Amino acid sequence: MAIEVSDAEALDAYSSAVTAVAERLAPSVANLRVRRGGGGSAVVISPDGFLLTSAHVVAAGRGRGRASFVDGRELDFSVVGADPLSDLAVLRADARDLVAAELGDAERLRVGQLVVAIGNPHGFGGSVTAGVVSALGRSLPTRSGANVRYVDNVIQTDAALNPGNSGGALADGRGRVVGVNTAVAGVGLGLAVPINEATRKIVGALMREGRYRRAYLGIAGGPRPLPPRVAAELGRRECVEVVNVVEGSPAAAAGLRPEDMIVAVDGTPVETVDDLQRFMVAELIGRRVELTVVRGDRTHALTLTPVELDG
Repeated sequence: MAIEVSDAEALDAYSSAVTAVAERLAPSVANLRVRRGGGGSAVVISPDGFLLTSAHVVAAGRGRGRASFVDGRELDFSVVGADPLSDLAVLRADARDLVAAELGDAERLRVGQLVVAIGNPHGFGGSVTAGVVSALGRSLPTRSGANVRYVDNVIQTDAALNPGNSGGALADGRGRVVGVNTAVAGVGLGLAVPINEATRKIVGALMREGRYRRAYLGIAGGPRPLPPRVAAELGRRECVEVVNVVEGSPAAAAGLRPEDMIVAVDGTPVETVDDLQRFMVAELIGRRVELTVVRGDRTHALTLTPVELDG
């Protein structure tokens, strides 16, 4: 027997969910005012003063600013560490009794799921919008100096965002923070850096060391299909073609050339630039690794030692 739910009851349920999330998270979301103008929002991640925000929000602030909370408090903060290539930054405010948000796992999100975007663009009153997850698995290009990288698995939502909400929380229906609002991509479209295993590592490194270390090969690459014979031999169709090799880099020292096709790192298949980026972790710095490359009609194994990416 079907149970009919009135429009009023459905709206009440939706409103109740959004209201509960807003009430739970509002004390944990701060307004940021940075020196030299500008600002955004941040999310408290520990009672002793650590906050998480977008790196671009604090990029022009010379490492300091002021945070305002819905309970009326205003606290000075300093930037503990920022990672422009993930668009994440960790701040520290002088406090021991802040209300920390619960961090969730964006890997569990599903398209169509309710999400609530909470920022604090005005200082003492939070801004709340709600919507659904529109898409998952998007990539967001980021830049630090000459280095360009793509943030993986960005969350796309139709919850309305504005620039003052950058650095604020994207939460699931239980009030767990699953993303950091980072960009307004268009009308009715917002993006958030996901809270997942990879970004938790970045946040942890920023809290401990003030930076996140990445390995560097010294190439520019792009996607391309493998030649049919190689594709049949390897059982896959895509690879990363070397477009450019930086002079004096580990890739140049190993003999990597433009038009080489990278198909594996230490025996693990590589099909996209994102695959290659995922290998560029701190553990690879200074360690010899083997690249399997296709050059012409032959497969070669080249050994190189990545260095630390200069951010």
